[in-house]
Amino acid sequence: MANTQDIRRRIKSIRNTAQITKAMQMVAASKMRKAQQHALAGRPYASLMNRVLVSLQERTDPKLHPLLQVREVKKELVIVVSTDKGLAGALNTNLLREAANFDTSKTVYVVLGRKARQFLSRTRREILADFELKDAPAFPETKVVAQFATEKFLSGEVDKVSVLFTHFVNTVNQKPTVRTLLPISTFEVAQAESDNRDARDGADPMGGYIFEPSAERVLDVMLPYYLQYQVFQMILDARASEHSARMVAMKNATDNAKQFIKDLTLEYNKMRQASITTELLEISTAQMAVGG
Repeated sequence: MANTQDIRRRIKSIRNTAQITKAMQMVAASKMRKAQQHALAGRPYASLMNRVLVSLQERTDPKLHPLLQVREVKKELVIVVSTDKGLAGALNTNLLREAANFDTSKTVYVVLGRKARQFLSRTRREILADFELKDAPAFPETKVVAQFATEKFLSGEVDKVSVLFTHFVNTVNQKPTVRTLLPISTFEVAQAESDNRDARDGADPMGGYIFEPSAERVLDVMLPYYLQYQVFQMILDARASEHSARMVAMKNATDNAKQFIKDLTLEYNKMRQASITTELLEISTAQMAVGG
């Protein structure tokens, strides 16, 4: 049975751990706010880009563009966006469980994040590329990922490109999500503009504008940028999810440590009180024996 000295040592150790988890919680909260701000800052650009794409869809035949052509899926490329570090609760576990559901004989992978790389290597899955990104990547850094996937699709090496990432719902809820990047369907382009009144009414959201040199040429330029921006937004979403999950995990660890300290302090006081009571009984018994 532990004595009071052992309990004091445990309380000190847990208190030090709680200080570390509290600091990690504050750091994760700060990074989460920055990641959310970065994601929100790109919404005006995304809205305008989607308006242009919907307008181009109305003025051209999207089926003629190679990025929109649907083929029989013989090989699929999956871009997995995970974290580099742990201590994020069940975030990576849920994400990699989804990654394990893909058919290994028909799937190749592009990895963003050390946790995904370790899992895919351990399960002996084919990794085509491994990209390392900063904690808060800029658009030019993520652009190469979309370019690599686009090249593989256009060359015919893969017939479909999907992205597996953690979608940020709110601070306590993050959901593993698989989204098709290529081929781009006309429905997806129009759906992105579903909040626009003109798009819902079937009108051209860019009516009155003339595309030069032609709508087809502009579409050729816009679609690659659309893909690059989609990948960028998914990575920002994954980063916000990571920092949110880590903040919640560290908060839970800090709360558990405080509760553990409270329970140990109560046990320590009980043992100390029992020791004092025993000493008093011994003194009283000794006095009675001397007096007798």
